[in-house]
Formats: sequence, structure tokens, C-alpha cells
Amino acid sequence: MKQRTIREAFSIKGKGLHTGVKTTITFRPAPVDFGYKIKRTDLQGSPVITASAENVMNTQRCTVLLVDGVQVATIEHALAALYGCEIDNCLIEIDSPEFPILDGSAVEYVNNIHRVGFEEQSEERIYYEVDQNIEYFDAETGSCLMLMPSDRFSVHVQIAFDSEVLPVQKAFLENLSDFKDEVSMCRTFVFIREIESLLKTGLIKGGDLDNAIVIYDQLIQQKELDRLADVMGIERRKIDKTGYIVNKPLLFPNEPARHKLLDVIGDIALVGRFIKGRIIANRPGHRINNLFARNIVEQIETRPVFEMHTNFS
Repeated sequence: MKQRTIREAFSIKGKGLHTGVKTTITFRPAPVDFGYKIKRTDLQGSPVITASAENVMNTQRCTVLLVDGVQVATIEHALAALYGCEIDNCLIEIDSPEFPILDGSAVEYVNNIHRVGFEEQSEERIYYEVDQNIEYFDAETGSCLMLMPSDRFSVHVQIAFDSEVLPVQKAFLENLSDFKDEVSMCRTFVFIREIESLLKTGLIKGGDLDNAIVIYDQLIQQKELDRLADVMGIERRKIDKTGYIVNKPLLFPNEPARHKLLDVIGDIALVGRFIKGRIIANRPGHRINNLFARNIVEQIETRPVFEMHTNFS
């Protein structure tokens, strides 16, 4: 298969999840072997950062790149969209330090990519063909990610929380061609018990019910709910039972697990190669996703890569 870029540029406006800063992000076609690069147009000289696993410096509630003092945050949904649409090369321009959260998913990115279309390029895509298992285990959290040999790219995810509302969930993506319809629209989520501490640490300043699912798995007093709503700048609601607090109903019963799968793809996109292999992710998160991606990069650098002339599907 040939490498691909987008046919023409497109821009999206939104606000950052953690900074709350309004931003414009523009995706532009890029030449062969360019990969994914991000240009901070708001900074002097418009510095460019390569979107790579080794450039990740923070994984607290999002994936953050830092190169020579230049930072860009919450990149994972946009990169999942590019990877899920099988775009090899793209320049992303942004005028703030954080990508927009939009509705908490990757669907707006994906819809725009499909709207402008794809441009087949002159060079063949280079895949990393997995020839033995690659595993990363975190003894502290019990999280484990494994990459296994396979004849195509696929991802299996299982999440497990100490929550009656969100217990064990599984999600599967058997082909990248299914990403648009099965994963791209699945939104990020947060537990009600996490909101206070996240706000105190300066995060989720742009969070609201238009861009996140709130897991309400423990009853709290109405006055405390009202206070949190006021702090977040959202409408007060009377809630007398546990469940999901949403503006729009869940798209799938396992939407949270599907979103975690989306995040895995966005973080694995930082490997810099399309992969022929099966990812099994148990309790994934941005930190272990990045450590796993770095491990894959090490294997790529020490093992041969193969030019494949067929698609994943």
C-alpha cells in the first residue's frame, strides 16, 4: 500500500480540556516519510515538534509532548484519528499549547479527514511486522499491554474499575477500517470523585458535559453537586441515583472501554509506524501506553521492518 496524506487542509476551532484555552487547529498535507509533526504557530519562530513516543514528557490525564521547551498537550484523539484513517503524513498547526477537546472523542477530526479526502503518495508504506510478543507490565497498577504477531492490526481492550456503575468492560477493533464507525465517536469519561482533585491541580478547566461522560457511582449531597457544577460552569442538576451524567446518551453500552481503545491507538501512533500485529491492553492508560510505545520503538530499531503491499483489512 502507498503512503497517504490528506487531500487538502482543514481547520477546527475548540477549547482545551485542561487549559480551557480557545484554539484553532489546522491539518495540512505533508510529503512522503514526513510522519506526524506539530507546529506551534503562536510561538516565535513557529517551532515544530515531532509526534514521537520519546518526546512524551507527561501523561497525567492526557499525552503531552515537550521538545526544547516547546510543549503541546492532549494530542491523543487527533493522532488516533490520523492513524485510524490510515494517514501516514500530516502537519498539524496549532495556536495554543493544547489540542481542542471538541466533544471528547475523535469523530470531528475523522469526519473532516473523510470530507477532504485522501491523497495517495509515491512511496510504499513501511509497516512494522511483529515477529514475537512484546509485553509491558506495571506491577503497581496491574496494567498490562502486549503486542502479538498477527496478519493484521487489531486492538483488544479491557478496563476494570472499582465501580458498580463502570465495572469490567471490553472493546475490540478488528480492522482499522472499522475505526470510524466503531470507535471514533466514543467520548472521554471521568469519575465524579476525581473532579475536585483534578480542578485543584489545575486540570479540566475546559471540562463540561459537552465533552465528557461523568461516572456518578457514589451518591453525594445535592449541595456538593451544585458546588461542583458552579465551579465547572455547568447547569445544576438534581441527581438522586447513581449512573452516567451526560448531555447525550451513551452511544454504546461499552463506550468508556471503546474510548480507552481510542486512546491506545492515539498513543501507539507515536511509534511512527503502522503495525501488523494484535494489541491486547488490560487496564491501559496514557502512562503505560507511552512506556509500551517506547518499548515497541526499541524493538523496531533493533529488528527489521518490512515493506508490505497489502492493507491491514
